[in-house]
Amino acid sequence: MNDSRKIERICVYCGSSSGDDPMFAHAAEALGAAIAREKMELVFGGGSCGLMDVVAGAALANGARVTGIIPGFLDEREIALPTVSELQVVPDMHTRKRLMFEKSDAFVALPGGIGTLEELTEQLTWIQLGRHSKPLVIADIGGFWKPLLSLFAHMHNAGFIRPGYEVRYLVAERIEDVIPMLRAVHAPKSEGEEQTIEQHF
Repeated sequence: MNDSRKIERICVYCGSSSGDDPMFAHAAEALGAAIAREKMELVFGGGSCGLMDVVAGAALANGARVTGIIPGFLDEREIALPTVSELQVVPDMHTRKRLMFEKSDAFVALPGGIGTLEELTEQLTWIQLGRHSKPLVIADIGGFWKPLLSLFAHMHNAGFIRPGYEVRYLVAERIEDVIPMLRAVHAPKSEGEEQTIEQHF
């Protein structure tokens, strides 16, 4: 899962709602601030609602460059965030996902709904099929993604994720671990160093 490129732009997948528990918004805010603190750029879905608004707002407030990519038909529902550094309005969801992929060096999945799940599983599929090796962190805030992670393990145990087609991703239970985990994937390991990043099925 290693990639020679430096991580400078992080794509964050997250909900256009904030969820019922304030910890989700707190996590999004902390991630946006961390991206800015590390002098990285945030790439996100462009919306001004839910966790998208929170993560982008925190990144902008702390001086990060933020690129939003939103389909024209969603501009009315999610309303594009006007304060981003760059906003691209695209014709459809496929173009949105392609550009978010092309503009990013790594991916983080915060809690979200069906759209977030679809974006996450598409990246996992591309990684599984060897289409790219950009690292992906699932931010399992408050155990939000545990049912999905259990499903992945079930797929593996049932023989639907075969050897050679493992799904490789990282899991962070704390936001403060996300960027260090991404950096550790890219850092050269010294001789005898233990593997500290868990890679999954």
